[in-house]
Amino acid sequence: MIKLESLGQSAPNTSVTDKLTSPEIGKLWVTYLGNSMASRILPYFLNNVDDSEIKSVLEEGLRLAVRFTNTIKDMFNREGFPLPSGFSEQDVNVGAPRLFDDEFYLHYLKYVSKAGISVYGIAVPLMIRPDVRDLFTDCIVTTVQLINAINILLDAKGFLIKPPLIPTPNRIDFIEKQTFLNGFFGDVRPLQALEITHLYDNLENNATSSAVLTGFSQTAQSEQVRNYFLRGKGIASKHIQIFNKLMQKDDLPVHPSLDHLVTDSTFSPFSDKIMLYHKIDMFAVRIRTYGNALAFSARHDVASVFARLIAEVGNYLEDGTNILIDFGWMEQPPVAADRDALASK
Repeated sequence: MIKLESLGQSAPNTSVTDKLTSPEIGKLWVTYLGNSMASRILPYFLNNVDDSEIKSVLEEGLRLAVRFTNTIKDMFNREGFPLPSGFSEQDVNVGAPRLFDDEFYLHYLKYVSKAGISVYGIAVPLMIRPDVRDLFTDCIVTTVQLINAINILLDAKGFLIKPPLIPTPNRIDFIEKQTFLNGFFGDVRPLQALEITHLYDNLENNATSSAVLTGFSQTAQSEQVRNYFLRGKGIASKHIQIFNKLMQKDDLPVHPSLDHLVTDSTFSPFSDKIMLYHKIDMFAVRIRTYGNALAFSARHDVASVFARLIAEVGNYLEDGTNILIDFGWMEQPPVAADRDALASK
């Protein structure tokens, strides 16, 4: 039996000299790329922010992104593992005109922090080596602290879009009829708390994503990439309408658009490469959030909506990945040995 005082200590047969496992390599690789991207985007935001409190939160976000990438860089160098190319100063023009209002930065930081927590949370139970486990534990703790600071500041400045309220139950009830699952026919119950939770979460994500896509589509250099962003904006807008309609049926408030927080600038602060990777990365996270919503949606109509939209996002992601490949921007993740190819040599 493991004693509480031993928690957090290294397993007796595990050390930092052990080879990295495949989950450790995979999660380190994707975390490096994501934070490499953030360490290029956030300096541009910092060069175009007026509010000192919002600037402070942006600085903390940048500090974390740089710290995470540097820690992983050191790990890979010690392992003799090739460092991902990631992103460089060529992918951002920090002197470009302002593309987003100050308020947007808080919504954006919340958006990407939620994605980070999802990646780190899945990583921790799979990490064996103590240094890697400690890194991802630190990633979770510090990112949670950041998102708490973001929510506090959103609330203090009157920017927080609060989730809907529902009545407090006056007793414990048990479900007696299978009509609880109805959604298309018969008696359809109101949305339950977990269904509202995931509808709200995905409304919030799509509203921020729509604003990002608005800015990216205004500034993309390639027509192919620009059209891809416009298509993504259409998908985000459609999904917002679908989720808001489900909420409105129960007289729950809809989520407002954030597109007004984008300026009319058409001067690109970012390369098409980093913008395209950003949206593919975040739409990939969207599949995960829709999957979570599907798992917690008991009503058939709500569950079917998320199942259908997962397929639509998947098709969009595939097309974006093909564009990355066509332009030579797609880094291959580490893969298992191809035994058939090795045997044929």
